[in-house]
Amino acid sequence: MANIVWHEKWKIELDLTREDLGHESKPGLWELLYRTDRMDADRGVPVSGRGLQCGGVCRKAGVVAWMHLRERNGRREAVHERSEDEERHRAPMSDEHKAYQERIVRTAEGAGFRADSEVRTSVGPRSWIQTDTLVQGEGGLRIGWEVQLSSAGVEGPRSVKARAGKAAKYGITPAWHTDRADYATRNDTQWTRSNWLPAHVIAKSGDLRVVSGFRLLDFWRCDVRALYRCPDTSNRCGTMHVTPKVRDVFFDDLVRRTAAGTIVPIELRVGSRTQRFWVPEDDRNRLDDFNSGKPILPAADPEGEQRHRSGSHRAPTCRPSAPDADTGVVPPIAIPSIPIQPSPRTTPQPAAFLAPSAAAGPVVPRQVGPDERAAVASELGCPAWELGPCSGCGQLMRRYGYNAAVACASCRSLASSGSVRLPRTG
Repeated sequence: MANIVWHEKWKIELDLTREDLGHESKPGLWELLYRTDRMDADRGVPVSGRGLQCGGVCRKAGVVAWMHLRERNGRREAVHERSEDEERHRAPMSDEHKAYQERIVRTAEGAGFRADSEVRTSVGPRSWIQTDTLVQGEGGLRIGWEVQLSSAGVEGPRSVKARAGKAAKYGITPAWHTDRADYATRNDTQWTRSNWLPAHVIAKSGDLRVVSGFRLLDFWRCDVRALYRCPDTSNRCGTMHVTPKVRDVFFDDLVRRTAAGTIVPIELRVGSRTQRFWVPEDDRNRLDDFNSGKPILPAADPEGEQRHRSGSHRAPTCRPSAPDADTGVVPPIAIPSIPIQPSPRTTPQPAAFLAPSAAAGPVVPRQVGPDERAAVASELGCPAWELGPCSGCGQLMRRYGYNAAVACASCRSLASSGSVRLPRTG
């Protein structure tokens, strides 16, 4: 299709994007041309005999490309007679674009999923969806990858929003990827972005990092211990909120996990804007619970929790214990247990705050299971790994991480009066 048409008989140029076709002095020009073109079609006049040529790309290239007119959903269109003339209007595919397509196919097939490039999916008698790379995922899931490295429209039938919406309507999950930073700020679909790389680097099997478009959701209670500002008021409202946290992901992992259904697209309303991005499936399920008013508990193995830890993933460098000289057996290493506050939580007694010489004895709370620990973490609005015992009473509290304390609020309040003091912690 083309927006500029050259009328060979009348020697005028017609601009289909304008209501008057660019000729204010000729009212009703489109109706006349369209009616004449339809009459010629009914009489069997060939397209080359109707006098309409492509006046844009084809004419500039010195090619005579005959066209006919049509109306679709109230929109005016001029259609090339030959498909090769239509292809001339499409920008040539770059080497980087081809490298991305080949990598998606290779990664998907390596994970056991079917994939193919330049797939045309029929969605009606005369309608189809053209997909850069289509991955057949788990349980009938279809991921339609679109690599957009050139300009993409914001409005109109060929815009990203329209194409992504049409794909989703017919059961294809749109996955748009780019290397342009300005596209990452658009919310017409769930964009992902990698930094610009040459084709030979994209084609390699090494790590290719996605730096935008993937998030983890942080569910938190808006109280005095919260790390974020309240999105609704200037104070603490006491309710639960959700905040997306930007995380990197490897491109190959994104291809595999979207096909497996463990990374999914969502829409999240933040203030007056709707954000669209990809999250782990567990976060999407927790968001559904949050929106329906169900209680939100931390995941048993929170996605990305390892990113909060500062320890190295390398093998430990400490030396193991020497083997026994007689038996040759290495003695086991004793792992100290972490004291956990007994349930229900109780108000600490003054004796717990005295120096060790004056106290009746150290408080040794009982151990609790992971479910109870998770419940306390949800109540305090922090990850489970930030929990630890209060240095005064031993109750479970937010002991580690940002804005943590060595003693609970009750212990600090009693200690500030001066009548008791907290034991030294090291």
